Amino acid sequence: MSRYSEITARAVHRLPERVKSRFGRRRIVYLGVAGVAVFIVLIGALAALLGDMIDGTPFSVALTSALWGAVGAATATLVALLLMPFIRDGLGLAEDIRLLEAASPTHPLMRELITRAPGTYTHSVATANLAEAAAEQIGADTLVTRVGAYYHDVGKIRRPAFFYENQKPGFNPHDQTKPQLSAAIITTHVQDGVALAEQYHLPKEVRDIILQHHGTTLVRYFFNKASALDAGAFEADFRYRGQKPQSREAALIMLADTSEAAVRALREPTEERVRGVVRTVTEEKFADGQLDDSGLTPTDMERIIEVYSQLLVSMYHARCEYPTIEELEKGAVDADQYREPSRV
Repeated sequence: MSRYSEITARAVHRLPERVKSRFGRRRIVYLGVAGVAVFIVLIGALAALLGDMIDGTPFSVALTSALWGAVGAATATLVALLLMPFIRDGLGLAEDIRLLEAASPTHPLMRELITRAPGTYTHSVATANLAEAAAEQIGADTLVTRVGAYYHDVGKIRRPAFFYENQKPGFNPHDQTKPQLSAAIITTHVQDGVALAEQYHLPKEVRDIILQHHGTTLVRYFFNKASALDAGAFEADFRYRGQKPQSREAALIMLADTSEAAVRALREPTEERVRGVVRTVTEEKFADGQLDDSGLTPTDMERIIEVYSQLLVSMYHARCEYPTIEELEKGAVDADQYREPSRV
């Protein structure tokens, strides 16, 4: 039955959105599974009827036997379909199924993120890799962490050009925008993300992570820019209007989000500098009270710093400069017998 459910679910993905929104995804899946089951029952009954007739059983007796077999199979299938939601909910599988569906690149909101804000999507995948690895180390929920990281910045698809990872070289709309307005645009992506998550019916754990992944953090760059123009600028006007992380998973994503962005901005991401940035980010969030309600222990935070440092060093370490084809042909570089550049 699980195989039939999988096939039906894949077919549902191919239906037009207006059909899915009108009839409901779950209803379509159940109808599809029921249809497949009825088809199989009918084929089984027909096979039984033909088999009995070949063995010499009278047609009326064979027909009665086949009908009773079909009724029994149909009844068993119906009972299984009726009990499935209760068994799924009782075992806590409902949210896991929804999380797995949300993690698929074919999910409508994920497709929106990939196409409208590709830079944000790339950052989100990197954040997910960091946060999931740390979740495994401290015993947090890895599935919730990964899916939450995928969608934590989904609100940026409303105004993608205002976020650095999506900007074209040489153009930054914030250069012509007042710092107060820039801060408002930046912080609003949290509320936009929550609204999109509700619109696309993402699980509650994911919606909570979107709301909490910045907490009430200060947008320091624009606050400093505003303070340079007006000494009376209020710090409260430059803070996110979210909620401080209420779970370890949300805190992991907050730290991964900030650490990945900070390390990516380094000109020379040496191991020492990467470790310094990750520790600074973690200590600043802790000092600002952002992690107070997360349930993270000092031991957890040390493990997180170590995991994030190791992975970020691997992701952004300096690479050797490969020679051009012209240089190789001229023999102007130090290369080995496989024409690979020397790493000495």
